[in-house]
Amino acid sequence: MVSKKTRSEVRAKKHARIRNHFSGTAERPRLAVFRSNNHMYAQIIDDTVGNTLVAASTLEKSAREELEHTNTVDAAAYVGTLIAKRALEKGIDTVVFDRGGFIYQGKIQALADAAREAGLKF
Repeated sequence: MVSKKTRSEVRAKKHARIRNHFSGTAERPRLAVFRSNNHMYAQIIDDTVGNTLVAASTLEKSAREELEHTNTVDAAAYVGTLIAKRALEKGIDTVVFDRGGFIYQGKIQALADAAREAGLKF
């Protein structure tokens, strides 16, 4: 009998492969995105020292007050604009986009497009 891998196992393996090709530096940190069934998370990470420089998610009180649902494309776009604003306040304007092994469509694409519109370059 052939055993089939779960979606989360496939995504984790894909993310590991992607991470072999790039990492975040102090000049150009990594914008890492994670999507669960209920929430969106985004962090800007400097991999040389292993620090999270900026973070945003739909779990935050401001996001929950602003959004009706936390698992929609609109919520992903809100997190994208929030992470971009916080990054620009800290002086970060260019990043490397790490989609976390997720397919670049839907919520991941909405987050990336919103971050670009808010001023991040990647």
